[in-house]
Amino acid sequence: MKIGTAEILRNMDNYCIEELKIPGIVLMENAALQVVKHLQTDIDNKYCLVCGCGNNGGDGFAIARHLKALDKGVEVFLIGNSSKLSSDSRVNYEILKNMGIKIQKISNVEDFTILRDSLQHSDIIIDSVLGTGLTRNIDELYDSVISIINENSKYIVSVDIPSGMDSSTGEIKGNAIKAHKTVTFELYKRGFINYKSHKHTGEIVVESIGVPKNVINLYHKKEFLTTQEDVRKIIPKRDKFSHKGSFGRVLVIAGSEGYTGAAYITTESAVRSGAGLVTLACNKKIQHILAAKFVEAMTFGYDHVNELLDAVKKADVIALGPGLGSNGETLDIIKFVLDNGKGTLVIDADGINVLSENLDVIKDSNLPIILTPHPGEMARLTDLGIEYINENRMDVAKNFAKENSVIIVLKGYNTIITDGEKVYVNPTGNSTMASGGMGDCLTGIIASLVAQGCEALEASCASVYIHGFAGDKLSKNMHNVNAEHIIEELPFTIKELEI
Repeated sequence: MKIGTAEILRNMDNYCIEELKIPGIVLMENAALQVVKHLQTDIDNKYCLVCGCGNNGGDGFAIARHLKALDKGVEVFLIGNSSKLSSDSRVNYEILKNMGIKIQKISNVEDFTILRDSLQHSDIIIDSVLGTGLTRNIDELYDSVISIINENSKYIVSVDIPSGMDSSTGEIKGNAIKAHKTVTFELYKRGFINYKSHKHTGEIVVESIGVPKNVINLYHKKEFLTTQEDVRKIIPKRDKFSHKGSFGRVLVIAGSEGYTGAAYITTESAVRSGAGLVTLACNKKIQHILAAKFVEAMTFGYDHVNELLDAVKKADVIALGPGLGSNGETLDIIKFVLDNGKGTLVIDADGINVLSENLDVIKDSNLPIILTPHPGEMARLTDLGIEYINENRMDVAKNFAKENSVIIVLKGYNTIITDGEKVYVNPTGNSTMASGGMGDCLTGIIASLVAQGCEALEASCASVYIHGFAGDKLSKNMHNVNAEHIIEELPFTIKELEI
């Protein structure tokens, strides 16, 4: 599913209208029909439509016409002066008038009482006030109307975007509708990725309004929302002639005194997500502890980095960092692996922390590298504030990945996965998973899928989706979900997704 900004959408519309000669009113009609499709017209009978003067308002007028044709109770409000209607919007406005539908204009405080009464007596409110072109703070009239809608509505459906939200950034321009559902068109809006946006969008559905795919591809900037169909294509298929060697060798270098849990979680996650052979290398002082925990994974202990040479050379993938400690020894291990390894390197936790002041170590590497930071670790890598990172997740991750020739998996709500060219946003996962060890679990899954033959970026996307999907399934019956729950669920989740 493609993601886009207001600029991309504007360019697409202009191309359709000016180059392809698709009348704007046709696109508006298609938009209206797609919204009506998502209304429960067999149940709800009273609709209040609040429209602005732009094309978003025109969508609302067209929706009102279709609802009236279905013999529904329809009350329509126009915010502002009808003299400012866009040309396509005016067409649908005049049609409503010709049908005898009264359009109540909202231009002052006295009009608010009528609007409030209509909202309170309607089953569904259609928000068609402001569209994707909003870039500045709304004025007092719109601010008041939005507050009245939010305070007096049973169920709000926003057309394309909740009014008052910047579609490119998710920033709230003073005030914004808090929709229960947003029916958006052609592209998932980039602003929906903003942490604050989910309070306003409600359920999001993306519908086509007839823009040809080649036009979308002409302007789209390789930003995607990962879907289940994408993951199904990535998960490695197992034929009857396969054996353990067919599914790769994973080496996990993790753990230290007091931090054996991280090493266990990463290793067991790699096993349970299908890697053929998984080995944990850890300090000799803790090997006996971890060896007792595993049935399928192998372990060996080391005192010095040189003792890792044979295992590093044999591994298809090396997962490094969980529980190792933020110290010089961890940095030495990273350098050693980069000098002697032949496979993909997945770096997490303490491995990321020691790189924050030593980024030159990875810049010239010939190995594919995947870094899996949470926002705090990303802040240390970039010297940017956590708040700034959370508000600009896609750009921060993309720029860092491009500058350092790595894949970044920026964890959190709507995890960002990027190689600096393509960007994927993950839709799965929830706050029941907010517990220690979840990142270690994800690292093991990524390493496993790469070992099984997936390309590094695709493996990262699929792993994040699988991880969150398992959490979503478990959270239906659990108050909180920890890493061990995810580990147990992995084979079942992967099987469900690959079918």
